[in-house]
Formats: sequence, C-alpha cells, structure tokens
Amino acid sequence: MVHLSVRIAAVLSLVAGGVGAAAPTVQARPAQRGDLVKVEAVSTRTLAQVSDFLTSAGIDSSEVRHGVRGYRLTYRTLTPQGIGTTATGLLVLPDDGRHTRLDVVADTHGTMVDRNYAPSASEDDGRLSPYLHASVGRAVAAPDYLGLGRGPGPHPYMDTPSAVSASLDMLRATRTAARKLGRPLTGDVYGTGFSQGGQVAMALGRALSQGADAHFRLKALAPVSGPYDIAGQEVPALFDGRVNDTSGVLYMAYWLTAQNRLRPLYANTADAFREPYAAVVEGLLDTRHTTEEVLTALPGTVKEMLTPEFYERLQHPRGALLDAMRDNDHTCDWKPRVPVRLYTASGDTDVPIGNTLSCARQLAAHGKKAPVTDQGAVGHSGAFGKSLPQIVRLFDSVAGTA
Repeated sequence: MVHLSVRIAAVLSLVAGGVGAAAPTVQARPAQRGDLVKVEAVSTRTLAQVSDFLTSAGIDSSEVRHGVRGYRLTYRTLTPQGIGTTATGLLVLPDDGRHTRLDVVADTHGTMVDRNYAPSASEDDGRLSPYLHASVGRAVAAPDYLGLGRGPGPHPYMDTPSAVSASLDMLRATRTAARKLGRPLTGDVYGTGFSQGGQVAMALGRALSQGADAHFRLKALAPVSGPYDIAGQEVPALFDGRVNDTSGVLYMAYWLTAQNRLRPLYANTADAFREPYAAVVEGLLDTRHTTEEVLTALPGTVKEMLTPEFYERLQHPRGALLDAMRDNDHTCDWKPRVPVRLYTASGDTDVPIGNTLSCARQLAAHGKKAPVTDQGAVGHSGAFGKSLPQIVRLFDSVAGTA
C-alpha cells in the first residue's frame, strides 16, 4: 500500500549574511480535485490468466499481449453539490517489463447497484474491459463513480456532470499514481464505456476536448450502447416493448430514487411507487444490496411498481421529470475533432439501438460523421463482448497514425 502525503510548499527567509536563519515556514497546499489519497495493489494477472478471464466471459482474447497489474486508487473529487469528497477507481497497467510512457484508456462502466461490484472492488465483469485494454499496452483509468467501490455516500445514478467530474479526477489521480509506479503517461486519452458508461464516455470526451485538463489530449472515442437519449428513446422504450421488463424495473427504480435526491421529482416515495415497494425501494438502492436482492423485492413490471398517476406522468413527462431526462441528453450534442465510432446491437433490450442512432444524428448535425457498428441480434452484454476487441483494434489504428 502506498500513501501519498499532501504536497508541502516551504518558504525560507534568511537574514543578511545567513546568520540567525529563520525556521522554514511550512504551508500545506489545500486539497484539490484529483489529488491522490491512496494506492492499493489489488490484482496481478499473467497473460494466460487475462486470456482465460476474457474467454470465460465469451470475449475474443486474441488481442491480449501482456499480463496486467491492478491498483485501487482513492482520490479527491466533488459531490453533485460541489462539496469535497473521495472516490475510488481501478488503475490497470500492462505487466510488460517495460518503462515506456503509456497512453491511457478512460474506461467508464455500466449500471451497478452494488458498490462491491465496482471495478476497483471486484474481480468481476467490471474488469473485463480494463484488463483487455491494459493487456495490449495501455494504462487504464476505470472510475467506480461516486458512491460505488470504496467511495462514501449514495451513487447519483445517471447524473452526467458528477460522473464526468469523478472520471476526470480519476484521470488526474491516475497520472500521479502511474508516475509513482514508474509508468508515466503520455497524456493521450482514448475514451470508451459501456451502457451508463457509454454516455459518460461521450460527456468526458467533450470535457477533454474543451480543455478541462491541459495534461490530457483526447485521441478517440468508442462508446458502447449508451443511453444517450433518455427522453426520446430510453423512457418511451419502456412502454412499447423495446426494453425488457426486468431491466425496465431496475433502471427506473434506480433512476427515480437517485434523481429525486438531486431534484424534487416527488414529495414522498408513495407519490411515485405503489406499496409495498414505496416502503423499501430507497433502502434497496443504497448500493449495499445486490442486483438479485433488488429485483427479488420489486415487481415484474414498471406498471406494477409505480402508482397509476406517476406511471401516466412518466409517459408524458413535464417539469422537473422532463428536465431530469433532458439534462442528461446532450452528451452527443457537440463536434468531436477525433475519430468516433459508436457500438450497439439491434437485439439490445436494455438500451435499444435508437439511443445510438440518436447520438449519431446529433453528432452529424454538428458536422461529425460517427460510424455505427451494429453487432446484430445479441443482447446488451453481447454488444459489449463483441465490441471490446474491435475497440482495441480501433485504438491501435488511431495510435498508429498519430
């Protein structure tokens, strides 16, 4: 375990002739966003182990070139209200025996209700993409987001600004940690993410392209199946069969309870949720229950979960409810100046393909053509698995032309 001290600035004042030198004045620099608090080694995987890990999940492992080492970073960031807090994330480095400077992949994960499932906390699905990208020779910064992993507080699910803030600060902490670990970064960033993380990847890319941190240069974006159009695609898909019932219940319960902490969507839980669900839904989604525990305690459909009045309101949103949707629907509303490829699947019933097509249209309206790769008749996880090696090859091609 490595602990980084707060940086100290010392001012030495000397009297004439150096006689009677004053004691150094030591002043601690105030804590800043992205400051690294702690580094903990969490995994070491050989090339064969990385390959087996991917293969067991049905992912093509032919791109794997090295073993990897994983570290949990604890770093300083901000809550949605702008208050200082900490968050955690996973840094993965290639175990290739070299000491060259590394490009970095900003890898943002999908929906997780259990904090112990986050990339830095669990040897599970959240490490598939980080391990693959690190195994080809890049550093990977995979934030847990606020309130997941070892970070305090609730998770502000689908709050784009705080997800971007935490992801940007994870990059800053990664820069410090990688240098301390003898693998400094080049500053070139390749952005990817899945599901919720696809939306975050696009928004983080925008922030980097606008100069959010001078140390980092966006090189390419390749998100997978992001909910880029909540108001126009994702929520309407709950009512026309494009989103399966199980995912609809989980996403909507999570989204409503999280958004209601940020803005008043309803005065009392019973105004939105039927009993007995109103009494338990917020406690279930405290990031300390598993997905299975949440779904077991909730009904089979969104209609059964919500009051008739709120169910109708969701179909015709207005006011704060509509604002909560639209405020997160601008992640593709800009013109990237780097290669962008969007990955999705026509068979996805969690985040239907219409979200990605909406993103492509928004980008095109700004003069940016972003090719869409449709992985076909596979589900949400299938889109992710098929896209991962293709994204590696895309990033390799961009790096090769730099």
